[in-house]
Amino acid sequence: MDTQSLQAFLAVAETQSFSRAAEQLYLTQPAVSKRIATLEDLLGTRLFDRIGRRIALTEAGNVLLPKAQHILFTVEDSRRALANLSGQVGGKLTLATSHHIGLHRLPPLLKQYTQRHPEVALDLHFLDSELAYQGVVDGTLEMAIVTLAPHPIEQLHVVELWRDRLCVVCATDHPLAQRSCHHRAPLSLAELCEFNCVLPGAKTFTRTLIGQRFSEAGLQLPVSMATNYLETLKMMCSVGLGWSLLPENMIDSELVELDVDTAPIHRPLGYLVHTNRTLSNAARKMIEELESTRV
Repeated sequence: MDTQSLQAFLAVAETQSFSRAAEQLYLTQPAVSKRIATLEDLLGTRLFDRIGRRIALTEAGNVLLPKAQHILFTVEDSRRALANLSGQVGGKLTLATSHHIGLHRLPPLLKQYTQRHPEVALDLHFLDSELAYQGVVDGTLEMAIVTLAPHPIEQLHVVELWRDRLCVVCATDHPLAQRSCHHRAPLSLAELCEFNCVLPGAKTFTRTLIGQRFSEAGLQLPVSMATNYLETLKMMCSVGLGWSLLPENMIDSELVELDVDTAPIHRPLGYLVHTNRTLSNAARKMIEELESTRV
């Protein structure tokens, strides 16, 4: 059982498509099909059902999936451990970050890192924080720099680096802005809930944090629209589609920060790696850069 066949198996399982798996692996579709056929012959069982255009794992495929992931994880981990012995900082560093952190936190750090370590090939993925967590757990990512989950995950080593204060904001001509101007007392959470809001998706770590504050007050968020891109939320908020909560570094003249009678809401940002993974020298140097920015 060779690793190339297992890589092809995982790619087809992930993409549910032989053509997309071929693109992912930089192979032709017949080459991917041949590797899958070789693996099926070796194991003596079908791994995929091909029903029309749909590809689905068979029962045997589902059994093989976690074992194949573990085998490739172990092989790659061994390669990294051996490469680290040389002390050289090079090779590929596969990491993920959220769009917001990639835009507002990482540019100077990445510039400095690439200047100091030109032999490292950065394989940078922009993902929702929740997907980045899963990528580190299953081994497809060496590390991630994202919004941190509200609860610890056993297999992950998580380090908080920064904190974003989330501010309640609305457009300058929104009724809440007018109400805030004419009333000396802070707005209540209940008053906010009289108007629609635009927030991150329901399953995101940030939305969970916000929702917890309102549920503790016995309130349900009146979400009219949701997106995981904070820049898009800012745009929707600035044109009056609803109030929102955004990091304070995103507030500009198009938005008004509302004074609300509640404790500040902070979301933690940082990096995470798998506890059982041997980190490459490239990843270790990236962590050094990140630690130097800790607030």
